[in-house]
Amino acid sequence: MIETLLGLPAHPLIVHAAVVFAPLLVALVVAYSLVPAVRKWTAWAVLGLAVAAPLALWAAKLSGDAFLQRRIGQGALPEFVQRLQQHQNYGELAAYAGTALGVLALLLVYACTAAGRKPATTGSRAVTYGTIVLSLAAAAVTGYYIFQAGHSGANSVWGV
Repeated sequence: MIETLLGLPAHPLIVHAAVVFAPLLVALVVAYSLVPAVRKWTAWAVLGLAVAAPLALWAAKLSGDAFLQRRIGQGALPEFVQRLQQHQNYGELAAYAGTALGVLALLLVYACTAAGRKPATTGSRAVTYGTIVLSLAAAAVTGYYIFQAGHSGANSVWGV
């Protein structure tokens, strides 16, 4: 994984993509799930973010792992390392949750699009509503871990 960019630690730079794409995916999945009128306008954005957000989360996680190892190698204080490890745990959970959300977002668009093209049956409604419920749950979990990762990271750096 990239450890530095132009001589600066890569993680603080890469994390900006995750901070933008992941919450956007969460928000769009919620809107797409709950407001059928916006589906035709947001489908491509949901599909794009379903791929971009997990990639950004994993890039942030992997660059963060490299950053942590570098800080440990430089003799960081144990209290600081402990805070970074808590941040690392939240970041890892955010990456897993974001990946699940990305997969569910792809299925959500497919289920809603396929349901719109065929006459609705009990089975197709069940699949669509089930996908919506799972997507909303994944969005909530992803949002929670993104918030926790961001808060713990800021707390580690700024001591807030």
